[in-house]
Amino acid sequence: MSGAAAGDAVAATASGAPSADARRALAAGVRPRRFGAWYVAEHRFRVMRSYAQTILVTGFGEPLIYLYAMGVGLATLVDRGAGLEAQGVGYLVFVAPALLCSAGLTTATIEFSYPVLLGYKWNPTFSAMHAAPIRPGQIVDGLVISVVVRLAATVAIYYLFMLAFGAVPAPTGWLAIVAAILTGMAFGTLLMAYASTITEDTGQLAMVERLVVLPLTLFSGTFFPLSELPWFLQWIGWISPLWHGTELARVATFGYPEPVWLTALHVVVLLAMTAVGWVWARRIAVRRLAA
Repeated sequence: MSGAAAGDAVAATASGAPSADARRALAAGVRPRRFGAWYVAEHRFRVMRSYAQTILVTGFGEPLIYLYAMGVGLATLVDRGAGLEAQGVGYLVFVAPALLCSAGLTTATIEFSYPVLLGYKWNPTFSAMHAAPIRPGQIVDGLVISVVVRLAATVAIYYLFMLAFGAVPAPTGWLAIVAAILTGMAFGTLLMAYASTITEDTGQLAMVERLVVLPLTLFSGTFFPLSELPWFLQWIGWISPLWHGTELARVATFGYPEPVWLTALHVVVLLAMTAVGWVWARRIAVRRLAA
């Protein structure tokens, strides 16, 4: 800056009007403040590119393997032998919506666990983002946006495989995609909030995968109706987002018989879990990044 320009800036500052440099600095911060969540989402998409091959392999490989195993393998042994007589459907049609929602839950678990811990502790990119004009809440919102996009792509591919295997007899089956996304978000946002509280990694997230995610998969009516479980284990399904999402997906794909109020309850529970986890994660982000 020349001496004359410096003098003008000092004079402008002394007179109370912002200098040209100050105006440019303020203008540069407008877009990040307004669109901060989208910048964070863009960052996450760029990070995902580093493991895009894994995303593609699992995205196409898992539905092919699981649906083939269930439709050609296991279904030939248990078809109409797992308490499905009342529904009048084959085992593949029954289990495919559960596999779809399970894929959504697994994807959300991946994206809302270690990447969150990474951003806070191992490679504190969240602190760097906060040093720019991006608010803590926008960082959380950006994470949510990126995961929703990945969830939508993952479960959409899974659904196409379900169609190819003839596992979607109802024309409303596409709504199962929404159910799977809600399933992932209901569990994922709560996990994101929990991961945000971790200050020292002692294997907490690995324990979540072993002691929470795996039991949810086994005891949420995934491979057989929840009513087939002993009564003292059925409560696991009642509080499980996977069970609520799976029931919604079954209603959509083959008209699973259940009362309308129960279908509405599934939606309310999944939305409530998502909202609680999202708000909780935002509050933790404000507390951690402002410290």
